[in-house]
Amino acid sequence: MMIHLLEHPHADVVAIVSRSGSTFNSDFCSLAPLAEAHGIPCFLADGQSQDAMAAWLAPYAPDVIFCLGWSHLLSQKVLGLPSTAAIGYHPAPLPRGRGRHPVIWALVLGLKKTASCFFLMDDGADTGDIIAEAPVIITPDDDAKSLLAKLTTVATAQLNGIVDDLHRGQLPRRPQDHKQSSSWRRRGQADGQIDWRMSMASIRNLVRALVPPYIGAHFIFNDSAVKVWRVTVSEMMVSDLEPGRVLSVDGKSVTVKCGDGAVVLHEHELASLPAVGDYL
Repeated sequence: MMIHLLEHPHADVVAIVSRSGSTFNSDFCSLAPLAEAHGIPCFLADGQSQDAMAAWLAPYAPDVIFCLGWSHLLSQKVLGLPSTAAIGYHPAPLPRGRGRHPVIWALVLGLKKTASCFFLMDDGADTGDIIAEAPVIITPDDDAKSLLAKLTTVATAQLNGIVDDLHRGQLPRRPQDHKQSSSWRRRGQADGQIDWRMSMASIRNLVRALVPPYIGAHFIFNDSAVKVWRVTVSEMMVSDLEPGRVLSVDGKSVTVKCGDGAVVLHEHELASLPAVGDYL
């Protein structure tokens, strides 16, 4: 989305704030190279306080701050800098789905729809007035990569419209209904582990939610974590065997008993294939 702001005829990007890297967000992309390529001053926030960020930004006297893909709340010193608005982005149908990892949670939970949402930032997490929100359909074939692509396409069109509105001196807004809100928590490594007692659908949803740019779902085999990148639901129905038992091995594909049926592991990082009857 940043590149579209740079190319918009009514937008003048005077400064960029980014980080050089992230130890937590696997989908992180530093904007420093983009800033350098376009000759735009860039503040690297690694180890810097928000007071320092605000002090660096202040001389640029921004009319608007766009906060895109930033995973920390901004301080009032930063939010108070723009003369018009500080605008945030969240890929969920606010006020539902506030908080962390909205793309992953939407897929893990098997949701059929999410949203692309721009809002006015305040001192809460994704709580400000909404200025643009568009639904995004999640199909059974979507995974993290395809859903992110859909969201980016929708958000880019919204961003162009918002800049046009700002240029005209108009910025439609509507307050969120906080009584209808929900928040998703931060995920950790344990949330990506497959428990073979899970249902077929839950295992498939977990795997598709964590494909690149995310770190991948995993299971434990021989005391090591094994990544899984693609699974399908198996037609093999065995009711009297325990979850985790290997039911068949066909080439690299491994069929594993789970809570309500079986799943086929098509793309995985098993160093050696298990035998039928082994337990994962």
